[in-house]
Amino acid sequence: MLRTPLDDLQLEGLAAAVERDGFARLPGVLDPAALAPFRAVVERAAATSPQARVPMAQRSVYQRAFVQEVNLWQRMAELRPLVFSPDLARLAAAALGVDGVRIYHDQALVKEAGGGHTPWHCDQYYWPLATDRTITAWIPLVDVPNAMGPLRFSAGSHRVDLGREVPIGDESDAAVRRHPRWRELPVDEAPAAVGDITLHLGWTFHGAGPNETDRDRVVLTVIYVADGARVAEPTTSGQRFDQQIWLPGTVPGDEVATWLNPIVWRADGAHEGVLERLPAPAPMIGPFDAPPG
Repeated sequence: MLRTPLDDLQLEGLAAAVERDGFARLPGVLDPAALAPFRAVVERAAATSPQARVPMAQRSVYQRAFVQEVNLWQRMAELRPLVFSPDLARLAAAALGVDGVRIYHDQALVKEAGGGHTPWHCDQYYWPLATDRTITAWIPLVDVPNAMGPLRFSAGSHRVDLGREVPIGDESDAAVRRHPRWRELPVDEAPAAVGDITLHLGWTFHGAGPNETDRDRVVLTVIYVADGARVAEPTTSGQRFDQQIWLPGTVPGDEVATWLNPIVWRADGAHEGVLERLPAPAPMIGPFDAPPG
């Protein structure tokens, strides 16, 4: 799946870039031909989403930003080779400077033709995790020109609380823009092509413009957390919800190690055979389909 060998990606430099800026752009690292089959799977998930049946004018700001479907790996076995790619996971671990990573969850984020902007926000508002070693791989499955709403980042914002207690929406966008440090942090925005990926930390503020084209922006994201990370006491409604769905049966202080959070790469090879150990696909997400026993 990788077009650029891992040894050629200067992994130590990747960690330094992410630590400095809160994100990294990796152009052309994936093979577009290998990604092609995954596009139809994500498009199907978005097309059959209940959210897609709601007229755009009746949606919230968040819902107009994209059709969101989560943990597709549980429902669609065809996506598992991408979500559980050890090469992608090794990139994530290298960017975090850790020896191993687990899955938190995946997401289809399809910004429909004519869809709205993605407000400035940080993802870790939603995650009850006692670590800052979290990272998201943003994987476009179509070319994303500027008019389609590629991801934009506030460089260095992972070190500044621009509004960490605010869920994504108009309020988060306003909180970020009125923060006294906002103008000091450069905004990095660039078009993306199939084969490119970006990586960004959980506390990095990011957003996207509207989709002004007549084509959908089809993207899959995979969220990783450092192996050994622990569950934090939830402090927001989003974190309380996430603990129930993505960390079933845990209490604060437990390791992030449920059946929904398998190791996807670790230096000692503990990730090998992960695909074979996954439960059979099921129609629902989260703990509702926990394997028996």
